[in-house]
Parts: sequence; structure tokens; C-alpha cells
Amino acid sequence: MPYSVSISNDTTLRLLTMHDVAPVLDAYRRNRKHLAPWDPKREDTFFTLEAQTSILGGRLAQLAVGTGYPLVMVKKDTVVGQVTLSGIVRGPFQSASVGYWVDQDHAGQGLATAAMHELVSHSRDDLDLHRLEAGTLLHNARSQAVLRKVGFEPIGVAEKYLKIAGQWQDHLLFQNILSG
Repeated sequence: MPYSVSISNDTTLRLLTMHDVAPVLDAYRRNRKHLAPWDPKREDTFFTLEAQTSILGGRLAQLAVGTGYPLVMVKKDTVVGQVTLSGIVRGPFQSASVGYWVDQDHAGQGLATAAMHELVSHSRDDLDLHRLEAGTLLHNARSQAVLRKVGFEPIGVAEKYLKIAGQWQDHLLFQNILSG
């Protein structure tokens, strides 16, 4: 059954589909400068229909085999953000990594918090995950606040954790234990 839930009066959090290629591409193009400080350095080819078709196809392949869970935040027909579980590991670990972003024109409106709240509940109640993890750049106070609001706790700093904006950067790591 497809996952879809309202996270505000006019915004829905739902599973990504291949029909989202053009709306996701539009969102990335609109937010290119906004996301640049928080994302890996993106080549111009990233902002093409071909690249996004390939990327979304990869995310849906991960969904099919249970190693990923890609979601989009949609307001009317416009993608205004994404939330993704990646690296889902079953067995004794039952864990996944979380990543998310919100459109610059919708930042500060509580969408990230609402989406993450729903994702935490869905991960615990429906996906039977035990633990979620997330990392933020050390100076990303807004993202850290979102994580704290939905039950994540800091667990330490990972030095040179990810190559963001062309530089290996330290990250504050968080976790949320969902079950006993």
C-alpha cells in the first residue's frame, strides 16, 4: 500500500514515484543555491532530466529491495522537499540513515519537523526499525533543532564525515532509538 500522509493543511508526505522526476528536477533547480552549502558539490549534469531519472530510478530500486525509503513533500503538484531513509539494514541492526531538505520558500514553516515526526512514527510502527541516525554540519543549527524536536539525540562528532560543498566536513551525529 502506498504511503501518503498530510503534514500540513496543504502539504503531503508520500512515497516517491517515477512521475516525480520533473517536479523533483524543478525543485532542485529552484533550490540550487539554497542547498549548495549543505549538499555534495553538484555538477551541472545533476540538474538534468536524464540524471534525475537515473537517480530516482536508483532510489526506487532501493525501495524495491528494502534498503531505501524515498519520500517527497508535495504542495499541490510542486515538490517542496524530500525525506529519505537510506542504508536500511535488517537483521539484528534494524537501522537506517535519514536525510532531508526543504524548499527555500517553505523553510521555517515546520514542514521538516512535521515530515520527520511522521517518518519517525512510520519507521517505528510500520517499518519495524529500531534506530534512525542522521548527521548535520556542525553549524547547521536549524537541522539540529528539527532532529531534537522529533526525539533524536546527539551521539558525537564525526571528523571529515562527508564531502559537502567540495570540502570534507565534520558532522554532528544523532540517533533516535525507536524501540526498547
